[in-house]
Amino acid sequence: MANEQYILENLSTAVLLFDNQLHLKQINPAGEVLLAVSTKQAVGADVRDLIAADDEFITTLQNALDAEQPRTERELRLQLAHMHTIVVDCTITPLRDDQQTAELLVELYQRNRQLRIAREEQLLAQYNTSRTLLRGIAHEINNPLGGLRGAAQLLEQELDDEALREYTNVIIGEADRLQNLLRRMLGPNTLPHKKNINIHEVLERVFTLAQAESPEGIKIVRNYDPSIPELYADPEQLIQAVLNIVRNAMQALDGNGIITLRTRTQRQFTIGNQRHKLVARIDIIDNGPGIPPDLRDKLFYPMVTGRADGTGLGLSIAQSLVNQHGGLIECKSQAGETVFTLLLPLETVKS
Repeated sequence: MANEQYILENLSTAVLLFDNQLHLKQINPAGEVLLAVSTKQAVGADVRDLIAADDEFITTLQNALDAEQPRTERELRLQLAHMHTIVVDCTITPLRDDQQTAELLVELYQRNRQLRIAREEQLLAQYNTSRTLLRGIAHEINNPLGGLRGAAQLLEQELDDEALREYTNVIIGEADRLQNLLRRMLGPNTLPHKKNINIHEVLERVFTLAQAESPEGIKIVRNYDPSIPELYADPEQLIQAVLNIVRNAMQALDGNGIITLRTRTQRQFTIGNQRHKLVARIDIIDNGPGIPPDLRDKLFYPMVTGRADGTGLGLSIAQSLVNQHGGLIECKSQAGETVFTLLLPLETVKS
């Protein structure tokens, strides 16, 4: 039984067991995540309290229970009690317990979850491809740039006319500027110095820095889950990643709006193609005009920006820093709400 319970708890499919009155008897962690309820809240609840006003689905469950025939439904749209809608494939299996009382085993497989995983895998693949290409280009540029700078220094030593030396100073200065830009485009080139940290200490540091930089018309709100366990990470790198996103949000708000820093945990969550038992979720939310649709799929590429004076490096660097921690940054945007989400695995804490 212990092994069965262990398997049930680690399934990525939501598993729900109902009695013959369609009251919930058991739910696994994946089911808690899918329905956004805890076991304590859900067990004993009527199915109508978990899935709001969906008479067709409830009729399907009752028919399967009465006929004792398994059923499979594809691409069901279910509205949960908190009004969130999910798209699932559903398998319904009638059972009988030790006393031969009818029960109903319901497995829910979230379709939009698979779309999210596929999107994340594509995002990571595109990002890694662009970084590999960028490193190759940077190497090809750096070599002649170094030669150009060295030649300008040698020429400067041969010139007696101070006016002519101004031209060599321009060459040297511009070569240095281009090399610095290339380094920033490539992102961090040092390994993170990780230790056990409280993610809220990182966010409080970002909050303090952002408060000092933001105009009076911007309000920064904190909405933390204090139960999040410690994370094994480099605090300075995470501060830089979050601060880059918060600064982007401040610029998007143009002096007036609200930025929310929100933390939550996600259980049995997949990042890219790797599943994690527990993940820290950090949302940076602003109520600005939103990101133009033509930029949304290219946000994390270097040199992509919607501002005339922007370098387009802040989000690329942030993604690189979070990737070094086994995590990922996602973005959803519409007019009035833009959400950047940092996902960081929590099972890497060191004792």
